Amino acid sequence: MSEENIKIPQTVDPCAGCPAHRAANLLKLGVDMQDWDYVVALAGNPNVGKSTVFNALTGLRQHTGNWPGKTVTRAEGGFEYGDARYKIVDLPGTYSLLATSLDEEVARNFILFGQPDVTVVVVDANRLERNLNLVLQILEITDRVVVCLNLMDEAKRHGLQVDDRRLARDLGVPVVPASARFGVGIPELLEAIHDVALGKARAKPYRIKAESPALKHAISTLSGQIHTLYPDLPNPRWLALRLLDGDEEIIQALQSGELGELLNLDGQLEDLEEMSLKEATV
Repeated sequence: MSEENIKIPQTVDPCAGCPAHRAANLLKLGVDMQDWDYVVALAGNPNVGKSTVFNALTGLRQHTGNWPGKTVTRAEGGFEYGDARYKIVDLPGTYSLLATSLDEEVARNFILFGQPDVTVVVVDANRLERNLNLVLQILEITDRVVVCLNLMDEAKRHGLQVDDRRLARDLGVPVVPASARFGVGIPELLEAIHDVALGKARAKPYRIKAESPALKHAISTLSGQIHTLYPDLPNPRWLALRLLDGDEEIIQALQSGELGELLNLDGQLEDLEEMSLKEATV
């Protein structure tokens, strides 16, 4: 990528990382956590059985509506497990988080800015390679992930074998094989969600490694600057990668201050800092 000048706001909310701030940000994204202990995001490609998993987890304790200011339909529900109350938000089915569509934008913003306690990514065991694109993108943002390896019954019928233990080792997060339509794997999924929410499951997520020294330096430098400005972002490295890849929406969000609004930052935008991304080729 040739040299880019990216202007980013320098105003930082000293309370950006506190629970009250996070609750306010969730509320801004349409999620009221009153009477709930943890929030779970449910993500996945279209047609992977995500709605079936959602229904299996929530039963009749669910309702639908629209995201704030969006025409995208949302569904949320709840369940109790291990004396904890969980609110689960069903994100729009999407193939990536690159925000080339409204559905992708909603999913990305919720995972990045809403900072759910757990993100469950539902994948189709029959089309695993295709589905892993979204999994890897989410792992760049957060390590609080559980992969639900759904439709295992169909995979078995087609003669496919998936080594869920090897997959868990490779991805660095819990992987639960399931056939949600028959209730198979749902108890194990609940346990995995609970363990991640309580911090019992330690994740070491797989993340893309930069081979070029110049790219490594650019990612490290830019990540550090983003973290200084937005300390509550769960993984500024992902934002840095999107900037280096020329993501116009992210660049514009930084330049216009929209990123600060999504993070619920208060105050006026003050001096703008010029960032030169030199010698970085993606």
